[in-house]
Amino acid sequence: MAGFLLINPRSGRGGPSAEELAAAAGEKGIETHVLGQGEDAAAIAAEAASEAEAIGIAGGDGSLAAVAEVAIERDLPFVCVPFGTRNHFARDLGLDRRDPVGALEAFAGEERRIDVGHAGERSFLNNVSVGAYASLVHGREVHRRRRESLATARALLRTLRHPHRLRLRVDEEVLVARVVLVANNAYELKLFELGARKDLTEGRLHLYSAPGLLPTDWDERVGERFELGGTGTLRAAIDGEPFELESPLVCRADPAALRVLVPPRR
Repeated sequence: MAGFLLINPRSGRGGPSAEELAAAAGEKGIETHVLGQGEDAAAIAAEAASEAEAIGIAGGDGSLAAVAEVAIERDLPFVCVPFGTRNHFARDLGLDRRDPVGALEAFAGEERRIDVGHAGERSFLNNVSVGAYASLVHGREVHRRRRESLATARALLRTLRHPHRLRLRVDEEVLVARVVLVANNAYELKLFELGARKDLTEGRLHLYSAPGLLPTDWDERVGERFELGGTGTLRAAIDGEPFELESPLVCRADPAALRVLVPPRR
């Protein structure tokens, strides 16, 4: 099997459809599997890994890390096909986020080594956050499960009604902030948000904290490892997906751990 691609049809909106993307991949000799409700992407990727020369996933940021972890374990190249709403990782790789079909060229493309982050036993490609943004992600997920419309807006309103700050220990130093984020490599700091990453091979984590929900001023710490301690479990968001993680939470950098394929330069 030259390549194996998982497709998450629930990651985003717009074209092409999952079926159209699968057909385009099939024309290139790439075997595909469209994920059904409740299927375990990592388990399916692990089963395919014994025969595939490369494994990938078409999905949003929250879909990627589980399959990338299988690629690391099996020492296989990994392919990211942007098929979600924001696709921040694809952007930072230099992919055209508007062209998932074009990203299939990566299966015959160039290999790069990039860093991965770990939050406890879980891997992340972008970042892990706690505090107000993580509460927003958890709230959005609750509303989605209830099948309510405007889930993100409702979650944001809920978060704004609870303006308490997070009291967190970072390597035994007390940190009080509304937003705390541990990033796999450095982000560009913008007025109200984190921007893109210019480098995915720095080999370090960047911990950003800010006092407000829409921060105008970030505090930054840099290191290969951070230990985050709180009371009980930590409500976190890993690459934009909700998780509850045991405290203390150790976040560490894993330099050059992932073999990534990108489309050939033209």
